[in-house]
Amino acid sequence: MLAAVLDDGLEAVEAAVREALLAGVTSDDIILNILARHREPVPPLAIITLEDLVLRHPPRADCNRYDSLRGLHAAA
Repeated sequence: MLAAVLDDGLEAVEAAVREALLAGVTSDDIILNILARHREPVPPLAIITLEDLVLRHPPRADCNRYDSLRGLHAAA
């Protein structure tokens, strides 16, 4: 638990230990799991898309169009 203080801070570890004790468990794995659940997720990096890569014709959910591309002699 002391190593978790370096990563998450004393207040977060203390709160996780308190939550585990209230639940009636004392396993360090459960306390680390509680800490992991309370961490804020890292926001994903923004990807800059060039204008040349933007779709001109967005895909449509149209099975008839797909069947017409396969041709009449395609195996069903």
